[in-house]
Amino acid sequence: MYERYYGLQERPFDLSPNPRFLWFTPQHREALVHLEYGLAGNTGVTVLLGEAGTGKTTLIRKALLGSNSASTIVHLSNPTLTRSEFFDYLAAGFGFSEDAGKSKIQFLRELESSLRADDDRRLALVVDEAQSVPYELLEEIRLLTNAEANGRSLAVALVGQPELAHRLEETRLRQLKQRVVLRCELTALSLKDTAGYISGRIKTAGGEAVKIFTRDAVVAIHQHSAGIPRVISVICDNALVNGFAADQKPVGVSMVTEVCRTLSLSHIHLPIAQRPPSMPEPAPPPEQAAMFGQIGGRRRFSFF
Repeated sequence: MYERYYGLQERPFDLSPNPRFLWFTPQHREALVHLEYGLAGNTGVTVLLGEAGTGKTTLIRKALLGSNSASTIVHLSNPTLTRSEFFDYLAAGFGFSEDAGKSKIQFLRELESSLRADDDRRLALVVDEAQSVPYELLEEIRLLTNAEANGRSLAVALVGQPELAHRLEETRLRQLKQRVVLRCELTALSLKDTAGYISGRIKTAGGEAVKIFTRDAVVAIHQHSAGIPRVISVICDNALVNGFAADQKPVGVSMVTEVCRTLSLSHIHLPIAQRPPSMPEPAPPPEQAAMFGQIGGRRRFSFF
């Protein structure tokens, strides 16, 4: 819709978890290495935590793309299954017989046979939204990691929101927690990383960030999104649609402010010029205080 107007070859802020648009902060690189290492067939459970919208599913897609061709990885994106549905899904994903999906005994036999096979095949399970997995399935997953042959076992990655960490602290899940050998967490982006995220996605889409968003607009996007990548994308996409309709290029802070108001996002961190008179000015976060300089009362920051 707005691609040609902004000199883009495609839309840069779609919400689909496309690995091409993945922006690597140090924590994202660390998380990807953990996932790739865990899914390579190493013993134990890998846990990846992060608030909704921080890019966990996109990282999973990236890890799956980079996995060894000899690996068979089942990605369970909706874990609210019954026990029978769970084993049926796994059996189909691992290429086991139809009987393995109906009989737990047959499933275990074929799992052990696959692990015992004299080849380079690795089996792995990635559970997305793991904070929602029923207790009985978490116990089944733990028990599946007991299967071992030729020094190989089923690799498991549990990916979920911070609630997953709280669940692993429960007494009845202590045995599963003891199986966790790798653990990492994705947090909200800093102002600098928000600028990098916006710039990186625009560059991937064939455009130039400096011609599309002003610096103040980027600051406003970071403040309203609280550094959550998915919210950043929602704001940016809406701002580009509105900017196209209003023939505004680059998109400025007023357009971003209007979009955030329409989306009912908090305006507690609005730029001073856009803040209602009765609203007190909040103290800037430490990272912004360190990153902004003051020259004649104006902010100085290099984004792109």
